[in-house]
Amino acid sequence: MNSRLAFALLAAWAALLGGANARADTGKLLLTGGVSTVEGTAGGGLTPWAVVGSNATEGEVGASAYLTTVGTGDYGLNIYGAAIGIHDRYELSIAQQDFNTRDTGKALGLPGLHLKQSIVGAKVRMLGDAVLDSDTLMPQVAVGVQFKQLGSTGLDATLEALGAKRHGTDFYVSATKLLLGRGLLLNGTLRATKANQNGLLGFGATLGGDESSYRLQPELSAAYLVSKNIAVGAEYRFMRNRLETAGRAAGLGNGLRSSDWKDVFIAWAPNKNVSLTLAWVDLGVIVPATTGSRRQTGYYLSAQAAF
Repeated sequence: MNSRLAFALLAAWAALLGGANARADTGKLLLTGGVSTVEGTAGGGLTPWAVVGSNATEGEVGASAYLTTVGTGDYGLNIYGAAIGIHDRYELSIAQQDFNTRDTGKALGLPGLHLKQSIVGAKVRMLGDAVLDSDTLMPQVAVGVQFKQLGSTGLDATLEALGAKRHGTDFYVSATKLLLGRGLLLNGTLRATKANQNGLLGFGATLGGDESSYRLQPELSAAYLVSKNIAVGAEYRFMRNRLETAGRAAGLGNGLRSSDWKDVFIAWAPNKNVSLTLAWVDLGVIVPATTGSRRQTGYYLSAQAAF
């Protein structure tokens, strides 16, 4: 299915469920369903958690939609998406990313270059319940898959020369432990991926050696509930750096090097249907050949509506 059509259908369903109320707006405790990640699934801002998006609990169907903007010294990223939560066990999500290359595009002779990626995801809760098992050692565990498609741009020939594809699939498993009495949430995710810079620079790279196989990348999150509707926390997402090898073979030195992503965030939920997230992000270096190896630090701002 065309990604834009899929998004339109999912967003329409979300609006329909929201309008009908679906009896899911009285379900989960505030912030225990996470927020929407940059890839559309429920979790922190940068990494998925084992929780299922929306306010739906067992026997309910709910939906969420969100808008996110990220700005660093040299780049901008805008994201919108939606998700459906079914019986607090299944989640379907979709996200559209628009990465503004700004001066990097100009340096490449491609002024106004935007990298656009569509992501369709599915998640299934396999074990545990974050809230009901909060007084035990059992975490909530979920497995997920994300299908990613990078839109056609002026970089197609470059990616092809590097041996990078414009589509890929990520697989992950997440374990989320909520210590409700202490107001603490811990999450660990292990992702199998071929993505370069989350897929914004394609998937894999065969130039200079076979770098197209999957790699396992851990992702860590921690959040503390300051009050019932405010949480603060941090995330660390290990990123593949396989494109650098292809860049060296192409004579670019470390010009395509990438590094880990991280953030420190605060999330506020004034009610069960709305949440706002503000974060300081560090996306490491992105195409340092054109940015003087500057670290891409800046802001992350996201608004989510859930039912």
